Amino acid sequence: MTTPIKKTHDATIELEALLEVSQTLVSSFDVDRNLRRAMRVLHERLGLNRGMVALADPETREIRIAAAYGLTRQQLARGIYRAGEGIVGRVVSSGQAMVVPDIGDEPTFLNRTGSRPEKDDISFISVPIKLRGEVLGALSADRVFDDSVSLEEDVRILEIVASIIAHAVRLYWTYRHEVAEGERMRCELRGRYSLPNVIGQSDKMQEVFRLVGKVAASQATILLRGESGTGKELIANALHYQGLRPKGPFVAINCAALPDNLLEAELFGYEKGAFTGAVASKPGRFELARGGTIFLDEIGDVHPLLQAKLLRVLQERSFERLGGTRTLTSDARIVSATNRDLEAMVREGEFREDLYWRLNVVPIFLPSLRERRDDLPLLIEHFLQRFGSATGRNVSISAEAMRRLMSYPWPGNIRELENTIHRLVVLADDDEIRAGDLPMHLLLHDIPDGHSAGDMTLDEEVEALERRRIIAALRTNGHVQARAARALGITPRMLAYKVRKYDLESA
Repeated sequence: MTTPIKKTHDATIELEALLEVSQTLVSSFDVDRNLRRAMRVLHERLGLNRGMVALADPETREIRIAAAYGLTRQQLARGIYRAGEGIVGRVVSSGQAMVVPDIGDEPTFLNRTGSRPEKDDISFISVPIKLRGEVLGALSADRVFDDSVSLEEDVRILEIVASIIAHAVRLYWTYRHEVAEGERMRCELRGRYSLPNVIGQSDKMQEVFRLVGKVAASQATILLRGESGTGKELIANALHYQGLRPKGPFVAINCAALPDNLLEAELFGYEKGAFTGAVASKPGRFELARGGTIFLDEIGDVHPLLQAKLLRVLQERSFERLGGTRTLTSDARIVSATNRDLEAMVREGEFREDLYWRLNVVPIFLPSLRERRDDLPLLIEHFLQRFGSATGRNVSISAEAMRRLMSYPWPGNIRELENTIHRLVVLADDDEIRAGDLPMHLLLHDIPDGHSAGDMTLDEEVEALERRRIIAALRTNGHVQARAARALGITPRMLAYKVRKYDLESA
């Protein structure tokens, strides 16, 4: 008796089918649609029916049908497997292909989807979807049972398709993870730079909040005014993330940190060969900020020649890269900041008046800490919690230390306060910061409670002098009170009393 010759697919049909599957799987980031179309190609080109892709959840390892051709939605919903369960589960667990020549004779075939009411004369083929040894799922298909059909040939084709699917699925999962992570970071930034998280209950800060709330949802150009360290970049971030395009980029540049020629290149970009060292083209900050916000910090330090180019960008929203001739555009919202007196600079010819008016559409003045002393306890408590949590400590501050911090004028504003509290938390010997732990320039500051020296009473002036002398003596004599008392010409008992009075135990 002659053995029937197994039929194989035509090589041209195979190649055309594989090419179409490959093109389909990379046609978009709609992975479900792409997989369904790929299964249809297997059916129409190669006669493989009910092709389905089952993927294992990376965390739960539950196996679900992600896409199929020839199954209803109800049948798809029933396609859930555990590792090792049924043919599909066993393929995912073992990472090995399985072939059932006739599913009517295979008791482990579950027909979980219920798509095969008659199980006779149907062959079932399932191969693992693997990438670099990791099993992502299984690709399965039916073939009408026929002794003349080579199931080994079907396995070979499905393994090639599974390899293509593995790369497409991994690419999609990576893309989905990055999108989710980007959205998580945007939500975090929106929360971090939202106005409720900008600390301040004083009248002056409430006025800042009111203005930011009114102008954030517009494209108006904003000029932030205030001393160094008052939080201008924090407000600029809040304007962006509370604005119309929070998903766009926020690009910041400090105009005072770069020489004029480098600043121009950073702002507008340059073409290859524009100057010595320009070995490749580079986009500028205005290009990078398209669809978002550009923050020009220390705008008052820009050279007059560069001011003219900035004026053109503000007026026409167009510019050229250094060494280039192509006109580029930018729709970025412009927020600038300065601690300089721009009005005086305009009068003296150091700053262009037309640029000043372009920048100064909506000015927002940020008060110094001297002008918002009511916010100091809130800020101090915020920084104590922040840096205490970072070091795993619950740090508090004594009443006398708080009084000293409240009386200090803080010329460096919030930046100086933040650095001071950070240093105090790191260097504190226990969980309470005392007056003696404060830096010397705070301890020697002789203006209590925010008054000027001329407002001090005689008792306050005497106490200030006495406090300074005791601190100096203690530090000069290695904190040995007996020696410090001799240097001051008082008894150790009297010195001990005054150390407790002024809360100088750790001075």
